[in-house]
Amino acid sequence: MFASKAKTTVIAEGLRIVGNVSADGAVQVNGQIDGDLNCTSITVSPKAVIKGGVKARSVVVNGKVDGPIVGQEVVLNRAFVTGDIQAQTLLTEPGAHFEGRSSPELLGL
Repeated sequence: MFASKAKTTVIAEGLRIVGNVSADGAVQVNGQIDGDLNCTSITVSPKAVIKGGVKARSVVVNGKVDGPIVGQEVVLNRAFVTGDIQAQTLLTEPGAHFEGRSSPELLGL
C-alpha cells in the first residue's frame, strides 16, 4: 500500500562494474565490482565477486571479496575473503575462508 522509503541497489548477476561505487542505502551484489564499494549496508551473494575495498556499517559476505573490509558488523557466511577486516563485530560462520588480519578499529564509520 505504501512505498518503502528504504533504498536498495541491486547489482545483477552477469553485470560487471569497473570503477568505484557509492550508494546512500543498501546494496545487494549479485554480479561483479572491480573497484571500491561504499554504502550503508551490503550483502554479497554466493556468485558475486568484489575486487576492491568494502566500507559499510553492515557487511554480509556469501561470495568473494578480494580487498579490505571496514564495517561495524561483518558476517562471513560461505565467504572467500582475502584482505584485512576492521570491524566492531566479526562473525565467521563454518565454511567461510578468510585470509588477512582482523582488527576492532573503525576508521571513519
